[in-house]
Amino acid sequence: MIHQLDALRALTTVVADTGDFETMRAYRPTDATTNPSLILKAVQQDAYRHLLDQVLRDHPSASLAEQVDRLLVAFGREILAIVPGRVSTEVDARLSFDTQSSIERAKQIIALYESHGVPRERVLIKLASTWEGIQAARALETQGIRCNLTLLFSLTQAIACAQARVTLISPFVGRIYDWYKKAAGSDWDEAANAGPSDPGVQSVARIYGYFKAYGIPTQVMGASFRNIGQIRALAGCDLLTISPALLGELAASNDPLPAALTVAAAKANAPEWLASNEVAFRTQLNQDAMATEKLAEGIRIFTADAVKLDALVGQAT
Repeated sequence: MIHQLDALRALTTVVADTGDFETMRAYRPTDATTNPSLILKAVQQDAYRHLLDQVLRDHPSASLAEQVDRLLVAFGREILAIVPGRVSTEVDARLSFDTQSSIERAKQIIALYESHGVPRERVLIKLASTWEGIQAARALETQGIRCNLTLLFSLTQAIACAQARVTLISPFVGRIYDWYKKAAGSDWDEAANAGPSDPGVQSVARIYGYFKAYGIPTQVMGASFRNIGQIRALAGCDLLTISPALLGELAASNDPLPAALTVAAAKANAPEWLASNEVAFRTQLNQDAMATEKLAEGIRIFTADAVKLDALVGQAT
């Protein structure tokens, strides 16, 4: 009998949500994603300190921003030596509302990968799903730089990404779940909001259904999971990026894992087509308290960790 992780692989591309190389070797994901928080955590471990030391030794006179980007690329290159697919590398969250600077930083990251012989097809540039981030991705995609739009909490954001023809989006599950659970307080009923009834799962399923019903090529990668019930309820999604702990839980279970999402079901239940432009995007996002608050919070968290990473690199210089 196969375990659930292998069963999931038959339905969905499994992606490791970690900066830990040994986890990737153990669970054999196809792709891997990183973010400032994961890299900050990893680089403080002795096992990965040599990557920072190497960057500082080879580029002592580089600017702090360049040294940080070189560190991100160093992690990315190590990851690509393990996984057969792609790695996602994130543009500084402090540029989330600056389209042109995001474009320039993304190009610098890709140039660093290519200088080490890594083709751009194996790299996804991660950008926050602000209007500015989405427009940066639109421009980058026309230049063959593939993008992963993160901190995505609503169909409104997803449709704007689809219109920008981005390669992949990462709609969050766990953070949506967190918001609704906190908002409900003592009235929260865990059993009634589990599995397919989970508000985070429902958000991703709605996006997946919309994209598949209309043949939108942008890939949907569910992200930010709190439990394996959320993962099971999204089996069949294009990709799922999963933390080491939850990968371990899946590998330890032999329960059946049927597809929860299918293209056929999406096409049979096509939702209303929704147009989008900047005014509609900003208006609809503003009307969605959860998406607005979680997007802002996510940018603040990633910014804080980017500042900490800067300080760590600066102190080591």
